[in-house]
Amino acid sequence: MNDQLPPLLPWAPELATPAGTPSVAPRRAPGFAAATLLALRLAWRQLRSEKARFASAIAGVMFACVLVFMQLGFRAALFDSATALIGAMRGDLFLIHPLTTASFKPEPLPRGRAYQVLALPEVERAVPVYLAQATWRNPENGTRRAIQLIGVDTDAGVLDFPGLAPLVEQLKRADTVAFDSRSRPEFGAVPRLLAERGPFAVEVGNRQVDVVGLIEIGPSFGADGNLVLSDVNFRRVVKERQVAAIDLVAIKLRPGSDVLAVQRQLRDILPADAMVMTQAELNAHERKYWEEATPIGFIFAFGSLMGLVVGMVIVYQILFSDIAGHLKEYATLKAMGYSNFYLGRVVLGASLILAIGGFIPGFLLSAFLYDVVGAATFLPLAMDVSRATSVFLMIFTMCAVAGLLAMRKLRDANPADMF
Repeated sequence: MNDQLPPLLPWAPELATPAGTPSVAPRRAPGFAAATLLALRLAWRQLRSEKARFASAIAGVMFACVLVFMQLGFRAALFDSATALIGAMRGDLFLIHPLTTASFKPEPLPRGRAYQVLALPEVERAVPVYLAQATWRNPENGTRRAIQLIGVDTDAGVLDFPGLAPLVEQLKRADTVAFDSRSRPEFGAVPRLLAERGPFAVEVGNRQVDVVGLIEIGPSFGADGNLVLSDVNFRRVVKERQVAAIDLVAIKLRPGSDVLAVQRQLRDILPADAMVMTQAELNAHERKYWEEATPIGFIFAFGSLMGLVVGMVIVYQILFSDIAGHLKEYATLKAMGYSNFYLGRVVLGASLILAIGGFIPGFLLSAFLYDVVGAATFLPLAMDVSRATSVFLMIFTMCAVAGLLAMRKLRDANPADMF
């Protein structure tokens, strides 16, 4: 009897299979991509099985997405509007007083500094710029409102606002101004009046001036409207300003000059009451004021963080409830040999689905709200690719963190306890 049965030796597996029986190839475990796709399918079916809970999770993610989009949009609009004036200037270097924290409240600078920089042969032009706020009387109802005045030699070419070039010659006349068409409507329907009457008289700072044209700048958190006028007309409106006191100097260098080398030379020859900056440094200086010296920047950043926290709590509750409701199924998968790592991929797959499902409607709603709020506030609110990408990464991270926290419930899926 023993002569008829071959011994089952571990080093001779071919003897373990009876003669004539076809050998079966061992089954291979699915690859990482296939296993991940299977986990996503399982996560999708679990989420879809509870439609009300799934809709609540999508709504929570969408709410967080819209809140983050709006907060970041307001923050960007704050910085863009605050630096609109500086961004429209055409200069290689700029002089400001070291105590100037923001353009809407500058510290006066001696006018003589503009002439001192001309001592360098690389300097082609040094143009003083005057900044102040005055009261504007609404030509329709007579109400008064503060408006930003920008005084400059219009022939110097250091300002590049849309609509300014055709008005250069008219602004040379006495008591003429150009009105910012994107100013708040509380200043009156100036574009309509200008179209109906042509140049008309208004009262600015207790002086009557003529509005001769329109430019485009836009309001900011520091000023609701803007007027551009010549440096001579500026001193006529702001009579208390001393002739020798200016607010900013725009320096244009000769072609081929080394900007940084000239900057170092000017820092060496100028007194301590003048700070030499490039346009990028001046922009950063303005942003720093709104970001650090005021609570506005912090409020917007904190609002974005709170939106992410609220969304993470909602997603965590949904995923935790989903795991708790399917605990026996997870225990069955464990009994079948599926690891905790695989089950964790199922939970993270659900997080990814919720992130994408909430981001798409949140993005569309935010783009619509940008148009509505931008039209109402005249702030530069616009959707861009970099912000959309950043918000999606935030939303995905939020959902992933919520999924990782909810994965702790998988420890309760013990097959020995369930069956």
